Amino acid sequence: MILDHLLARAASRLAAAGSPSPRLDAEVLLCHALGVDRTWLYTWGDRQAPSIERARFEALVAARAQGRPIAYLTGEREFWGLALATSPHTLIPRPDTECLVEAALARAAAPEGRLLDLGTGTGAIALAFASERPGWSVLGVDIRPEAVGLAVHNATRLGIANAAFRESDWFAALTDDECFDLIVSNPPYIAADDPHLAQGDVRFEPHSALVAADGGLFDLRHLVREAGRHLLPGGWLMLEHGFEQAEAVRGVFEAAGYVEVASRVDLGGHARVSLGRRVDDETGAERP
Repeated sequence: MILDHLLARAASRLAAAGSPSPRLDAEVLLCHALGVDRTWLYTWGDRQAPSIERARFEALVAARAQGRPIAYLTGEREFWGLALATSPHTLIPRPDTECLVEAALARAAAPEGRLLDLGTGTGAIALAFASERPGWSVLGVDIRPEAVGLAVHNATRLGIANAAFRESDWFAALTDDECFDLIVSNPPYIAADDPHLAQGDVRFEPHSALVAADGGLFDLRHLVREAGRHLLPGGWLMLEHGFEQAEAVRGVFEAAGYVEVASRVDLGGHARVSLGRRVDDETGAERP
């Protein structure tokens, strides 16, 4: 069977299985099976599919038809122009999270500084920021050792030397004197009864990285409450959250004494990131 016909048949199967992008999924999986890029595929689509690669491709299509995420099947996802290795132990990096990177870069005008990424997963946020600010020192932490190992792997293969990673339950493994100009996080923020948990890629992603108590706000509140101990004077805390949580999260920031509290929208126009600058609770001055 020639490649174009194989693609068309796979796309039809994925469409019937409910894939939102069946043709793209089929192309990505065939490129992965053949070890080529999509330009090669468009150029040589009239070639015969080698039997071994065809069998591998059909196994990948079968897994995708059952709902397995493309990023887990190929072991890779692009984020901020970086090709990141992925794993079922971590969330799949998503374009909406680039809003958080943009917000951090906008407040990192100094040539040097320190950024902390909490719950780093693949290292996507930390590595995207570090790639744009080589003079900054970036630390990513995650409670899962598999995630830390994956983030280290991504930093090494991308040649990003100013990012380090550590196993930690949020701030637990940080010393009292470790403080940062910026703290960012994409924490769990989905409520346990959210129907989206039964849809799409999230069905296969780690539950602990998605779901939080108190209607999804538990970890967001915890980070706002604890971050002040590790922020430098005038430092910023920036948190990704659900598109309906912005008002509640801004209220948490304000109740904790943060100033210049605001939200930023993602690619879809939804308020996706909220942020605030830490000052002394009583005087309103920047922390000493």
